Amino acid sequence: MSEHGPLPEEVVLAATADPVERDAERSLRPRTLDEFVGQPELKEHLAIVLEAAKERNEPVGHLLLSGPPGLGKTSLAHVIANEMGADIRPTSGPALERAGDLAAILTNLERSSVLFVDEIHRLPRTVEEVLYPAMEDFQLDLVIGKGPSAQTIRLDVPPFTLVGATTRAGLITGPLRSRFELSEKLEYYPPEDLQRIITRSAAILGVALDEEGATEIARRSRGTPRIANRLLRRVRDYAQVRGDGAIDGNTSREALTVFRVDEKGLDKVDGAILIALISRFGGGPVGLSTLAVAVGEEPDTLEDVYEPYLMQLGFIRRTPRGRVATKAAFDHIGVTPPEGATRLFDP
Repeated sequence: MSEHGPLPEEVVLAATADPVERDAERSLRPRTLDEFVGQPELKEHLAIVLEAAKERNEPVGHLLLSGPPGLGKTSLAHVIANEMGADIRPTSGPALERAGDLAAILTNLERSSVLFVDEIHRLPRTVEEVLYPAMEDFQLDLVIGKGPSAQTIRLDVPPFTLVGATTRAGLITGPLRSRFELSEKLEYYPPEDLQRIITRSAAILGVALDEEGATEIARRSRGTPRIANRLLRRVRDYAQVRGDGAIDGNTSREALTVFRVDEKGLDKVDGAILIALISRFGGGPVGLSTLAVAVGEEPDTLEDVYEPYLMQLGFIRRTPRGRVATKAAFDHIGVTPPEGATRLFDP
């Protein structure tokens, strides 16, 4: 847990996915770069460094992946391991509470293993400092004992690849960032890429899906593959219970209406944010913490999960004084801006 509260994964229908949902997500993950849809520039960079590492028979250089939740950072870590024929050891920044936790993992890696650290910006500083020599020289400096009798021992670790993932690249310290050989930011996906992902996932799930049905789901998926796959499963459930099991455009629209996902991909929490910002605070500006209390969410959840997409749509702006609703937000929820509110719309 961060100082502001938990940092959940991207969500549409619930704050976190249950185990069945997580298993389903894993079954839909691409295994190779060719199967990975979207992010063409990042894929080109990875193809080059992976091929070069293979030719030199060396581990891939350390990689930092940043971007909003659900865009494929974890999937890419698994793709890298699969492409290199290496095993992967996943963990997260909050799970590595002590230097000994990291040392135990590193000393049990095999040559060319991929160590995937999610939420790497939340590594404790003492753990991060142990990571530096491991990344640079594949060595661990451990302190044994305390006080005047303390001794430092150096252990060799097998050459490995660290893949760090973060939703908050700005919180990563300079010394840690400088030790990554490649730093890439994942962007939101265009609808055509999401449609390809949904079509592929439907084939894996054995769901009959036509082009219109895939298009309807794709345009409501917030530019995020994880959400696209989650909505596909919800539409599949609806089609199974209230239809013949096949998904077309009408089925997708009916199902997503039932699950309260509108034509822009906004769910009930997004709607609550806009309504609170406009109806309770006159369009703003309002502080993040105040807005979070108004909608019953953690500030980090609003900032990491909901705000990026609302900003991408042009519905809210972050200003030094707080969050401000735009005219597009007033129009979307069908409210006339108050007299004199044009000052809110100036960039």
